[in-house]
Amino acid sequence: KISQVGLISDAMAMGAAGMQSKQLIVLLLGSATGSYALASRMGQLHGQTAARHVGTSLPASLRPHGLSRNGNAGTLVSPVQWNQGMQAATTTSRTGGSVSMSAVLRLPMKATVIATIIGALFVWLVKILNTPSRVYDRDANTVGREYDAWTSEGILEYYWGEHIHLGYYEEGQRRGPFYGGKDFIQAKYDFIDKMLAFSKVSSTPASILDVGCGIGGTSRYLAKKFPQASVTGITISPEQQQRATALAKERGLSNVKFELVDALDMKYPDNSFDFVWACESGEHMPDKTKYVEEMTRVLKPGGRIVIATWCQREEPPEFTKAERKTLDYLYGEWTHPYFISIEEYARIMGRTGVLQEVVTDDWASQTIPAWRQSIWVGVWDPWPVIRRPHLWWKVVRDAWCLEVMHRAFTKGLMQYGMMTAQKAPTPAEPVVAAAEAAEPVIEAAAAVAAD
Repeated sequence: KISQVGLISDAMAMGAAGMQSKQLIVLLLGSATGSYALASRMGQLHGQTAARHVGTSLPASLRPHGLSRNGNAGTLVSPVQWNQGMQAATTTSRTGGSVSMSAVLRLPMKATVIATIIGALFVWLVKILNTPSRVYDRDANTVGREYDAWTSEGILEYYWGEHIHLGYYEEGQRRGPFYGGKDFIQAKYDFIDKMLAFSKVSSTPASILDVGCGIGGTSRYLAKKFPQASVTGITISPEQQQRATALAKERGLSNVKFELVDALDMKYPDNSFDFVWACESGEHMPDKTKYVEEMTRVLKPGGRIVIATWCQREEPPEFTKAERKTLDYLYGEWTHPYFISIEEYARIMGRTGVLQEVVTDDWASQTIPAWRQSIWVGVWDPWPVIRRPHLWWKVVRDAWCLEVMHRAFTKGLMQYGMMTAQKAPTPAEPVVAAAEAAEPVIEAAAAVAAD
């Protein structure tokens, strides 16, 4: 038990780094080295009496450098600590006082009990935080329900602004550990511009669909950027749809609307939109193939599609046990059914038979700072959370998940997938074009025949 005091801080640090509960318990049960360190401290604090009564069974071969053995009780103390202990004992004897064994041990035993309780609570906390709490369930609409809660609480909008997606950071803007190299909200606007450039969309799309629009930040941004276009944002969260509509009215935007539509079963006719935009919605889709197929179906021939989504790395190599455990946690904590790889998205797009010139990329490096910056914006401005005690536990869980996400992306387990393609023109269009091109030839031939 004595060794628990010497090890509790190390155990907590290792727990925060992701060490399993069993390993923490082993540490907390003690080691000879911890007993040795505490005996030295007691020798320093309580003089010769403590040095004579606190022993250790640590073999000589394992003693830390610079320590010597006390022949009376077999206690290991440093030369400096031994001299200090002797001075304390001499002073006590001169004044006629005495140091009882119970007095010597009372303080460290209390500290041991407190440390044990704290350690056990910490182990329990780590275990709870690493247990997914919001597992995906389509029938229960867990995705819509969670976004309803986040929207009504206002915390996400306060810190993330109107754009519920990661930001874009150039090379010189990725400064850890506090990630203060770029404004958190501006990084999100920059992401939209970078995603637009990646999509290769024309400057004059007449109709735009934003799949998984959140509270409509990107939809409104696109409506401003393309005033001639009609923009439609879809979500399965009633709270998001209401908030997005209200913000559009506040901005005086008449060319954007928001509807409650399931992305896997869209009500729109085939070939309805010139440009389909999907930013960080694929993560929540239980059928990735249907997700891509539906967006392709409503895309007009010749139109463009662009997708940004969190992905797991390609297999092989197979995921290790630790990687699989991390993925299972990430699936279940933020109500994701599963992730797929960037390469698998490309294969799905290719299998549609109509998406051409598929281009993919991994923007993990450009977006990684957003994970920890999401935490730090709350640390520097905690008042919105402090005044809502009922949200404290949820905020702690979300901050923990943000950190796990950061590490998963940093280690390459997760990737930030970017995909874009063009829908092939309909077979009739080349025929019509050929007929139009042939008209002058036919007219010329008719003129010759008339002559």
